[in-house]
Parts: sequence; C-alpha cells; structure tokens
Amino acid sequence: MPNKPVIRSRRLINDTGIFRIEEMDLEFANGATRVYQRLLGSSRGAVMVVPLLDEKTVLLIREYTAGMERYELSFVKGRVEDGENLLDAANRELQEEVGYAAGRLDLIRSVTMAPGYLLHNTHIVLARNLYPKRLPGDEPEPIEVVPWKLDDLDALLLRDDFTESRSITAFYLAKELLAREKNHG
Repeated sequence: MPNKPVIRSRRLINDTGIFRIEEMDLEFANGATRVYQRLLGSSRGAVMVVPLLDEKTVLLIREYTAGMERYELSFVKGRVEDGENLLDAANRELQEEVGYAAGRLDLIRSVTMAPGYLLHNTHIVLARNLYPKRLPGDEPEPIEVVPWKLDDLDALLLRDDFTESRSITAFYLAKELLAREKNHG
C-alpha cells in the first residue's frame, strides 16, 4: 500500500452553518501536488437505526427530503450530539422519530457515503426489543412510520421513494446479521 499523501496545508474556505468546505494542499509520494476540496461533516458522525419491531418487521419512516424535493422512505437517522455516545444517539433518534425506545442496540457497521470528498461517518445500529416511548424531536411535521417485512426487500428496492444508499446498505447489513444469528443460535 502506498504512503498517504502529505498534507502541506489546509484551510476552511466556507462555512454555511450546515456545510463546511475545506481546501487541502496535498503532495503525493511521486512528488505530484494537488489541491483538494472536501465537505466536513461532524466529527462524531451520524446514526442510522434499523428498528426491528418483531423478528420479521422493520420500521421505515417517510419524510420530506429537501435535496431530492420529495418524500422518501428511509430508516431513522440523525446526528450524534456533543457528549453523546453512538447507542444513546440511536435510541434518542428512535424515540424522536418513531416513538419507540430499544431494549437492545447493536452497532452493525460504520459506513461512509462519498469518501473522496466528504468527511462523514454513518453508524448503522440495529434496535431490538422495542417498547413505546416518545421524545420530542425537531422535525417540522409529523413523520409517517411505515412497517416493512424483512422478506419483502425486493419490492422495497423497486420503489421510486426508497433510494437513499445508506438505507439500502443498512437494510442489507441488518438482514445479513439477523440471518447469521439465526443460523448460529
């Protein structure tokens, strides 16, 4: 594996309040130099929660996505707040968005979305042993909760309103983890 490029300098070139853009001067092992720009996410990242209502059903949410200008199905998600660990953040977001808390939370995997230009991690968490408990959230309108059968992933993938790569990845990872557990236990 080649040596990582040397970062000769870095500077913040814009901060919109939502997005921070950093410019980096890099020197590669072969002497080539380049200026790269990247978006900086939160150093704590975000969580995406796969809520398992029962052994065959997950809970999706339908909410407005300003980036796509439409309503999308996805899993519960949100940022990890200062001083909050990943599992506490997952349980808080679950309570805010679907009105359940989890008796068991397992980190499945942390993923990136576009590592070439985005510094951001999403931590995918499986939530089990759900029980009703709601916390107030910051959503501008009520979020619709949509139960979905694990065995009906093919139909979900055909929908025009289930396109978020993190949610698709989370569904596959959760389904695989549950299958492994079933086969070994």
